[in-house]
Amino acid sequence: MSELQEVIGGTRTWACYDCGKCTATCPISRAGADYSPRRHVLSANSGKKAEVVEDGASLFNCLTCSLCDSRCPADVAYTPLVQKLREVAYKEGVEPDCPHGGALQSLMRMMARGGTQQDRLGWLSEDMKTTPDQGEVFFFTGCTMYFDTLFPELEAHTLDATRATVRLMNRLGITPVVSPEERCCGHDLLWNGDRKGFEALARFNVDLVKRTGAETLVASCAECVRTWKLDFEPFFEGKPPRIIHVSELLAERLGELPLKGNGGRKVTYQDPCRLGRHLDVYDAPREVLDALPGVERVEMPRSGKRAQCCAGGTWSHCDRFAKAIQTDRLKEARATGADVLATACPKCQIHYQCAMKDPNIGGEIGIEMRDVAQLALEALGEEDPSH
Repeated sequence: MSELQEVIGGTRTWACYDCGKCTATCPISRAGADYSPRRHVLSANSGKKAEVVEDGASLFNCLTCSLCDSRCPADVAYTPLVQKLREVAYKEGVEPDCPHGGALQSLMRMMARGGTQQDRLGWLSEDMKTTPDQGEVFFFTGCTMYFDTLFPELEAHTLDATRATVRLMNRLGITPVVSPEERCCGHDLLWNGDRKGFEALARFNVDLVKRTGAETLVASCAECVRTWKLDFEPFFEGKPPRIIHVSELLAERLGELPLKGNGGRKVTYQDPCRLGRHLDVYDAPREVLDALPGVERVEMPRSGKRAQCCAGGTWSHCDRFAKAIQTDRLKEARATGADVLATACPKCQIHYQCAMKDPNIGGEIGIEMRDVAQLALEALGEEDPSH
């Protein structure tokens, strides 16, 4: 069986009705880009690798938000199809036109090769209780320490959610493992077609967590949680740790936190695609927000399974169509009357902050952004002393 035949069979591409609902649903297509999910389905169904590779660059325009998957009447798994077709294209030398000079992809590949000295713990402060090697709970910190270094002008402060997660776990009596050896989860390499680089990172991180003896792995990044739960599965030997987002941990143990109040703010929530449509985690972040005294949660018209993507995803593109999607979503958030746009993913913060910093449109779409973990910490009467 050929590689394409396996892809077609594994994603139900053969079942396509050719109805076009995927293209009509696609945020990129609706923003005006010359992009059609249906075109890639038909290309795959042709069984001709040359046809897939010829249109390979277009594959990287997909946000992999899975909105089309949720609406396909034939249950075609378009998002997994894109991921597999990107691998096919990547092997033939087709790569995305990565923004920021491909700096983030280069950083990930350096970590995949190994031998790079990292200062991963410079963000920890003396008030945080952590252990570097052995413990029941492993906090997988992801790449937020690099994000804040690479994008200081955006003032996204993604490390704030990372610090807040440690402090919240401490308040719950948890001293998490925060390892100086941790490496990127490889999410973006996988979704940009570089399976070899991804697998090197997967094996390293799985072995690292296994050596700590952790029974639970917590992450504050939606993409890290998705990668650990779904993509790392083949690399586990024996029983894997329980893998949860910090919002799920908080939702389970809200009764143990002496929440005081957040000063009467109206908050709307952005569902990250990886946490929502990819993992079906919709309730936990909302349960946390609803438990915060003084916070009124209001929903955007497109929320939950219908939520609009932040149009960033895998650092594989950033263009006027992505900016149009971000602008539209931020206007939707402001129209709710909310003071704060909360999310549970550092990339959502980065991409929306980038749009708000645009001198041509920023004034029309500005709104304060906070991670759910930050809001929970503030409700305990704590602030990040690093600010």
